[in-house]
Amino acid sequence: MSEKMKKHTEDMSFSFSRWFRRVSANTPSTFIITVAIIGYAIFLFSGGLYTLIVRPIMVYPAGSTIYFLYPNLSMQFGGDTIITAILYSLGFFGMLSLYQSAKSTSKPKQAYMLLIVGISLLLISYIFIESAINFKITGGA
Repeated sequence: MSEKMKKHTEDMSFSFSRWFRRVSANTPSTFIITVAIIGYAIFLFSGGLYTLIVRPIMVYPAGSTIYFLYPNLSMQFGGDTIITAILYSLGFFGMLSLYQSAKSTSKPKQAYMLLIVGISLLLISYIFIESAINFKITGGA
């Protein structure tokens, strides 16, 4: 092997090992890990795996009515997944603002506003999820 080629391969292996050490020593922040885990949980709870595996239609137009929710508990549309993911996210942000309101006790006005926003988001999420479940149980009637 020529001297120039040998030197080039040695430099590559050194730069690769330096890059590997840098990547392996770098740890992601806890915020990024937490957001990824919560996003994955919301994806699973909303039926994302079912949507990926079965590939249902998004909505069902029936005359002048458009169904976003499948009127039975045994199956779902793609719209079910999106709606429930949004509602679970609203509930999570409601819980997050309740947590932030408990942390900011030194600023009572901000704590009160965060408390109101958190309770509102939680109630909206809960009411709409319950009504969607009730819609599915009654068969769309």
